[in-house]
Amino acid sequence: MDLPQIDITKPSIARVYDAGLGGKDNYEVDRAILNAILEQSPDAMLAARDNREWLIRVTRFLAGEAKISQFLDLGSGLPTAENTHQVAQRLNSDATVVYVDNDPIVLAHGRALLAENEQTHFVAGDLTDAPALLERSDIDRYLDFSQPVALYQIGTLHHCADPEAIREFMRVYVDALAPGSYVAISHFFDPGSGEDSESAQRTQRLLTNSPMGSGFFRLREEIESFFAGLDLVEPGIVAAAEWWPDGPRVRPLVRPQRLIVAGLARKP
Repeated sequence: MDLPQIDITKPSIARVYDAGLGGKDNYEVDRAILNAILEQSPDAMLAARDNREWLIRVTRFLAGEAKISQFLDLGSGLPTAENTHQVAQRLNSDATVVYVDNDPIVLAHGRALLAENEQTHFVAGDLTDAPALLERSDIDRYLDFSQPVALYQIGTLHHCADPEAIREFMRVYVDALAPGSYVAISHFFDPGSGEDSESAQRTQRLLTNSPMGSGFFRLREEIESFFAGLDLVEPGIVAAAEWWPDGPRVRPLVRPQRLIVAGLARKP
């Protein structure tokens, strides 16, 4: 795998997220974005943790209850505790997990993931170019698209500016999936009115006007449109922390936690 040069003069989505989760694979330019977010919203990293914990719960459901044994994790980001392959393979030792990303530092860590076992793979690719990605021989070699696959867009689509382009490439992905497949999406959320909406719009302005240049909060109807052709699994699109939590809630969600939603849908 030929790795492109890591540019530490520009922030990386994966590295900013890594900094927020307390990781070590980030640089000053990434931490500057994180600090700007925290200055505006001190509890913002609770949303990042909720998003990560939801990935763990949804993977447990898919590998366990739904008996899915193939996972395509798009825009997977930097490895942290409890990655998709670790959660899935704990429940199903035969589960195959393919990670896709185009961030140079993520690609470098992909080599370490490749070494873990024969069912974990890493592919360099652009998740927004679904036709090119699905035509790649390495994806086709690892995953059997005649059988159900769980496709992840976890914390990715809110970094794509054009919702119509998202609907188009998601349509390509869904068309390629076998019946019984699942799609998992988490996304920044704008409730459309009230103080939460005002906060969402302020954070969007901060992110999109920063060197990172992306971070779009969308209305529920728009997020639902990314699941076109699929049947949402209960409880539908809800705050990530409220999607089948591991136990009773002991305190109310704070605002940033209400502004990251998640959903899982099945292809009939």
